[in-house]
Amino acid sequence: MDFLDLVTEVIDLRSFSNLWYWIVLAILWSSMSHWTIGVPYHLVTRARRGDAQAEADMLVLARMNAERMLHYAETSSIPATAFATFLLTSLALIGWVYGVEFCQAIFLLLCPSMLVLALGTWTAARLRADDYSHVPQILRQHRTMVQMLGVVFIFITAFWGMFQNVNVGPLG
Repeated sequence: MDFLDLVTEVIDLRSFSNLWYWIVLAILWSSMSHWTIGVPYHLVTRARRGDAQAEADMLVLARMNAERMLHYAETSSIPATAFATFLLTSLALIGWVYGVEFCQAIFLLLCPSMLVLALGTWTAARLRADDYSHVPQILRQHRTMVQMLGVVFIFITAFWGMFQNVNVGPLG
């Protein structure tokens, strides 16, 4: 038995039949929906209910994270976009052309994450253009869009995972 056989025996690369993959998917979408551009959403709801300290904290976090995201976007967006495109294209090709389920699973985690990152950068630009005067409303809209993306991509991932599990069978 060589090393590769040992590794693939210990680490199951059939991702869609692995409970841990679905736990990671749930945690990923829960986190992306809770942390709206780095501001925890419970802080936004407390600020909308009139908590002055929560509103001050929310404004500080929103301004700090939005400016940080926009600085990164202005200084390194071309290399970051090129790398992200290369990574996603590589994963998609290896996953679907060569049939590697592990790459399909990683693609179905990373592709929506990158879309949420782009949406967060767009939201940060909206906050800056608005001069941070309607932060709770803009963050609520951002969270709603992330949740809609989550519903769509969780459905796609679950559908593809069930399709893979039905086609491959329990013994691989």
